[in-house]
Amino acid sequence: MKMRINKLLDRALIPNNGGELLLYQRGDEYAIEVVGIRGELMSTAIHGSEDALAELALARLKSPKEAHVVIGGLGMGFTLATVLRLVGDKGKVIVAELVPEVIKWNQGPMGERSGHPLKDPRTIVHQGDVLELIRAGNGSYDAILLDTDNGPEGLTQAANNRLYSHRGLQSAYRALRPGGVLAVWSTDQHDPFTRRLQLAGFRVKEEKVFAHRNKGTKHHLWFAMRP
Repeated sequence: MKMRINKLLDRALIPNNGGELLLYQRGDEYAIEVVGIRGELMSTAIHGSEDALAELALARLKSPKEAHVVIGGLGMGFTLATVLRLVGDKGKVIVAELVPEVIKWNQGPMGERSGHPLKDPRTIVHQGDVLELIRAGNGSYDAILLDTDNGPEGLTQAANNRLYSHRGLQSAYRALRPGGVLAVWSTDQHDPFTRRLQLAGFRVKEEKVFAHRNKGTKHHLWFAMRP
């Protein structure tokens, strides 16, 4: 059997001294790693929990076909692609990505793995901090999906801790329409974050989902509803 070798395609500095991302190709798949952190940050071969983040969040909405959705973190495009599959022509999807190279990678050959969701006319790309969109929301969003880190604390961006703080969660609460949902992806459960969501006024449900094709590792998702 021929061994597939990782080929380094590109590098990207994360703003605000957040470190460096490395884009690799291995056969037909792609992976992104963070320098100094062991293992892959994300891979086109494993995206089941990213799909579930979108599917389970929009399933909680009364009118998902007309939803106005904000996504924090483009990643490899799978959460965005799933949201686009579930919303209709009247839907609006804004994805915030801090690293410009990640947007470029999704516009290139890597984007084929997720079906090139950036080419969808309903997609609006915000190159910057998702917190800027949240603070500007003012009750206009049906769903906010956050997949910016490995959990509810900053991994590459210490500033992302603001997203998961009590103040940040209050901003998300105000940005949502009544009946809206804040969905957060994590590698593991985090009880203090659950309590912060509740203190911010959300009704909280937690789910564990498989990372890949109903087997192996499970990831943790929060679905926080604004009553």
